[in-house]
Amino acid sequence: MRGPIGGPRLLLRRLREVMAEPISPQERLDKIVVHIAANMVAEVCSVYVLRADGRLELFATEGLNREAVHLTTMRKGEGLVGLIAETAEPLALADAQHHPSFSYRPETGEEIYSSFLGVPILRGGNTLGVLVVQNRVRRLYSEEEVEALQTTAMLLAEMVASGELQAIGLLDTEIPLHRPLALRGVPIAEGVGLGHVVLHEPRVVVKQLVAEDVKTETERLDAAIDAVRETIDQLIERGDVGPGEHREVLEAFRMFAYDRGWIRRLREAVATGLTAEAAVERVQSDARAKLQRQTDPYMRERLHDLDDLTNRLLYQLAGRSFVTAHEDLPENAIIVARTMGPAALLDYDRTKLRGLVLEDAGASSHVAIVARALGIATVGEVSDIVAFVEPGDAVIVDGTSGDVHVRPPPDIEHAYAEKARLRAKRQEQYHKLRDKPAVTRDGVPIELHMNAGLLVDLPHVEETGAVSIGLFRTELQFMIVSQFPNMRQQQAFYKAAFEAVPGKPITFRTLDIGSDKVLPYMTKVEEENPALGWRAIRIGLDRPALLRMQLRALLRAGAGRELRIMFPMIATVAEFEKAKAFAEREVAYLTRHDHRLPSDLKLGAMVEVPALLWQLEEICTRADFLSVGTNDLVQYLFAADRDNKRVSSRFDPLSTPVLRALKIVVEKAAKAGTPLTLCGEMGSKPVEALALMAIGYRSLSMSPAAIGPVKAMILATDLGAAARYVNELVEGRDGAHSLRDALIRYAGAHRIPV
Repeated sequence: MRGPIGGPRLLLRRLREVMAEPISPQERLDKIVVHIAANMVAEVCSVYVLRADGRLELFATEGLNREAVHLTTMRKGEGLVGLIAETAEPLALADAQHHPSFSYRPETGEEIYSSFLGVPILRGGNTLGVLVVQNRVRRLYSEEEVEALQTTAMLLAEMVASGELQAIGLLDTEIPLHRPLALRGVPIAEGVGLGHVVLHEPRVVVKQLVAEDVKTETERLDAAIDAVRETIDQLIERGDVGPGEHREVLEAFRMFAYDRGWIRRLREAVATGLTAEAAVERVQSDARAKLQRQTDPYMRERLHDLDDLTNRLLYQLAGRSFVTAHEDLPENAIIVARTMGPAALLDYDRTKLRGLVLEDAGASSHVAIVARALGIATVGEVSDIVAFVEPGDAVIVDGTSGDVHVRPPPDIEHAYAEKARLRAKRQEQYHKLRDKPAVTRDGVPIELHMNAGLLVDLPHVEETGAVSIGLFRTELQFMIVSQFPNMRQQQAFYKAAFEAVPGKPITFRTLDIGSDKVLPYMTKVEEENPALGWRAIRIGLDRPALLRMQLRALLRAGAGRELRIMFPMIATVAEFEKAKAFAEREVAYLTRHDHRLPSDLKLGAMVEVPALLWQLEEICTRADFLSVGTNDLVQYLFAADRDNKRVSSRFDPLSTPVLRALKIVVEKAAKAGTPLTLCGEMGSKPVEALALMAIGYRSLSMSPAAIGPVKAMILATDLGAAARYVNELVEGRDGAHSLRDALIRYAGAHRIPV
């Protein structure tokens, strides 16, 4: 069997010389196919490039009719070339014309050729085109020849990806890697971000593809593999991750790093004449192309392992540390990542962040919670976004709709720029309302408080004019560190929170962990239904040391100040009494040891478990205040998991069952004289806030961005008239599932901005 003359290394050297010549793109491509044909002892060599419209176009050929260049096109899946583009796998045939996918094209003159070898031109697992060689005689191409042609295709991939070929052929020819893409994910944090791609843990750009010395490159590759394996081994053996799911993931990752087939393919790629870096990219691209076509979630997860492993190997070969680069962050950075921890997001300069796009993170992930706290437009679960973008690409993130526009066309960019401009203008108008009291047109004052969870949130109190921090989610601080904070660390954090908002009260919620909020250093408890499981105060009461440590840290940090503490997910009065008893024990302990105590201590309960609706009279006599958590209360009322896409939008919070339940809380609290605030997301939206005010709520706590729009609504509302209208709907018996449309019509008729 004849093999390539001089082997692939000689061909690669010749092609590198052609790449450096000062000639036109078409001349360069014409020379390349001549060299490949000669080296492969083939009578035909052709290059097909995938256009933006999804068709493959013949860009150059040696052996077929030259008149067919830029004339012959085919769809993905059409003919042998289309089949290769669709499957992203090589195809070698001794008798091509009898293959069921063969498609006869008379203008090419290829009917005289029997044997056929085609390979996809891949980059990052994406198909950019197809490279083909053909011979008249029937012959079987060897594995070495297939490998050689795949290596050559990698060089062509760089030429296609560079955009050099866009000047050739049809005027509308556009390389897919550079064309606009409209992608859809899951909305995580509202807002619109326009900017440029910054890859989290950016890929190493491989510039040198052709090896000078194969032996040296093989040694470099082996050394890098050993170093990466050692790093993973140390990570596992150190035991930082603890037992359970995290460790299992790393163990699976280690198995991948020791996979013999993967190592063999890397060494074979180097043997064809590629540098170690180029070989790693080549093997990753081939494997990625196959795994991307898998629907099995397990196989898709292996794709992520491969990406991570490849990145680590490339960093090792480049002599760089596998850490996020934060230098030279552009002014309008859009972070794009496969996944990211919350601490990693906080490492970036917040003033330059305009958006965040994630492949794997959903709305309830830790990084999503932090992104919302930072007010960064965020979209998650955008499949393979990392493979579709290059650093510096223009990108638009719509955190409200879940749309992501990569390399957007001018009309899309203009529309979103206008949207962002109008949003900024509205924010400016809201800012002007900062010092204006939130009082309705008929003189009813409404208290607007702010939700927070990180120290970076606290300056917003001054910016928004919020009365206080109505909900401080203490668990966020626990989620962004690598180990459990001790009491001294907790005390320092709470003290810093007080100092950040002098003169403003803070209502601290004790640890609300469990369900979707699992601390990275704690073993996840597998439960059939975690939302109804071991979480929040249930963990605190079962692990008293955890709760008492937090209470002691809060009491010491609040020395001489007003301190408000509330307990989440109280289902029975007995649970609140037990939690309150822990707090009183800590007060007694600090008193015995002569520690200064808060000047005023208030202990409250969150109303978010429906069972408490039938214990309101009892809880009101025991709690200093109540706070309604509508996020959980609504999901429990409807037995609809808010993180389940199939049911999360099935029920509307503005429905009669929810509003009736919330009205009962208002009436019972008012009768007992117990202060009441609502701190769920429901209060953050003007339409919902209008309904809440109408049924009696006078204190709402919300995200910083929501305070302006809600205050604008309050200032324009005649609450007496709105209350009569809304209460008539709430008490009505027409079976209306949602009052939303009626409320929006009412607001429009009375010029209330919602």
